[in-house]
Amino acid sequence: MNTPLTPRRKFLKITAAGIAGAVFAPNRATPSSTAKLSSEGEIKLGVASYSLRAFSRADAIKMVQELRTPFINLKSFHLPYESTPDELATARNKLEAAGLKIVGGGNNNIVEDNDEHVRRFFEYAKHSGMPLLVIAPKPEFLPRIERFVKQYDIKVAIHNHGPEEPYFPAPKDALKIIRNMDARVGLCVDVGHTARAGVDVVAAIAEAGSRVLDMHMKDLKDLRVRDSQCIVGEGAMPVPEIFAQLLKMKYAGYVNLEYEIDEKNPLPGMKQSFAYMRGVLAGMAVGKK
Repeated sequence: MNTPLTPRRKFLKITAAGIAGAVFAPNRATPSSTAKLSSEGEIKLGVASYSLRAFSRADAIKMVQELRTPFINLKSFHLPYESTPDELATARNKLEAAGLKIVGGGNNNIVEDNDEHVRRFFEYAKHSGMPLLVIAPKPEFLPRIERFVKQYDIKVAIHNHGPEEPYFPAPKDALKIIRNMDARVGLCVDVGHTARAGVDVVAAIAEAGSRVLDMHMKDLKDLRVRDSQCIVGEGAMPVPEIFAQLLKMKYAGYVNLEYEIDEKNPLPGMKQSFAYMRGVLAGMAVGKK
């Protein structure tokens, strides 16, 4: 019961944890059952493979299966840029055979404003089966990138990187440049970096609307401190409010957990993060009935 003695955030966490315990049973995923076990409803929870950067692709596949989601956004650690088209296709087939779905790739640092450099990323995405590239470009590169988006029919999502980033600290900094571009040019809203930029995360998502094409989820004990990252649900990130806003705007993309801490042993914290997020979503679904 939510009494005056139970702070709202603590209540939400207790509720989420209780529901998550009922719906989340770790270590039972198999290639054939992964997709069925991922039933978050209208919000699709996935994994940014940067979270598993210390592990091989084969190990990362097994760990994502343990998280009981089919959705993965691949970092080049697990799918090198230097791979041949055949190697990329083979890797894609292995991921799909394991029950996983590649929903994007990145972050990709686009550092040159020329066709050869930009085309390399789109060819990489095409042969890997990536429908979306998370990118970190300079603003002046965007007209060229938009041209390749149209040519390849592959979306791009500009990743904001917080107060240290000179070009796109917060989603609004990219939004003002891409407002009139092709609809496939959008944003990857990193909630941690957005909060550290001193921006209201929920308001930033609402302002961006349909331009939000991808999400990186994480939590911080102090929303202005980079080194305070923690298990999702143990910090100050307004996760229920974020999910509520995404549902309100009928967000069709993915919310990918980017777990940057515990590099050598991330799986326990990632499982807890998924349990919390699933609990929040389950609680919201119950509230609708």
